[in-house]
Amino acid sequence: MTNLLIPDSETGRRLVFFLSMEEYAADHLSSIAPEGAFFIWQVDPTVIFGRNQDMKAEVDVEFCKSKDIAMYRRKSGGGCVFADRGNIMISYIKPCTDVSALFSEFLGRFAAFLRHLGIDAQVSGRNDVLVDGRKVSGNAFSLRPSGSGIVHGTFLYNLDFDTMSRALTPSRAKLESKGVQSVSQRVMNLKPLLDAAGLGLEELKAELVNWFCDASVTLDPAQLEAVSAIEKEYLDPSFIAGRICVSDDSL
Repeated sequence: MTNLLIPDSETGRRLVFFLSMEEYAADHLSSIAPEGAFFIWQVDPTVIFGRNQDMKAEVDVEFCKSKDIAMYRRKSGGGCVFADRGNIMISYIKPCTDVSALFSEFLGRFAAFLRHLGIDAQVSGRNDVLVDGRKVSGNAFSLRPSGSGIVHGTFLYNLDFDTMSRALTPSRAKLESKGVQSVSQRVMNLKPLLDAAGLGLEELKAELVNWFCDASVTLDPAQLEAVSAIEKEYLDPSFIAGRICVSDDSL
């Protein structure tokens, strides 16, 4: 796979820029990275909810506004996610003829990467990777009309769980169905385990890229402009509010 890079001056972009970058890469995969594209990214505090979710039922909107936490909707399904600089986001894009197979492929490779680092990680259900029964990665899938599949997910390195617990407000019934009392009970950070192994953040990111990729390419100014044009769709207030439907098939 090819690691997609952007210039260092662009790394402070909004979360939805990187979702747009996924779309652009998926729709131009044959010219950018025929065997598949991969990239990792980090963002300032943001809540991102699935395409079919009711924002007000899943997010404490007033708390997020008071803390300058951005709120966006994505085009893929799945649950609501809080991201900050302690959460490494992963994008995995390949030609796709079998949605389930590609999703399983990524989850398996990611869990194997953690085991390679000495962490006993297991794939759980359709979306998650667990360590000691707690989620360290949640993932969602989007199928593009171009025939490429996008898997995007989280890597909980050092997420601020206190802020996450205030920002996300899933129903009590949803939590109890998973046998937990709060959002933070379901998740864990991997930083303590990685610190014990002597692996810092930058080394971790380099290891992650090397695990998945054997080449790299940096997007040029014209490509970055095309990504920014896609981003405008995510910034439409009607889309964020859920009043605009999307047609891609998603998990």
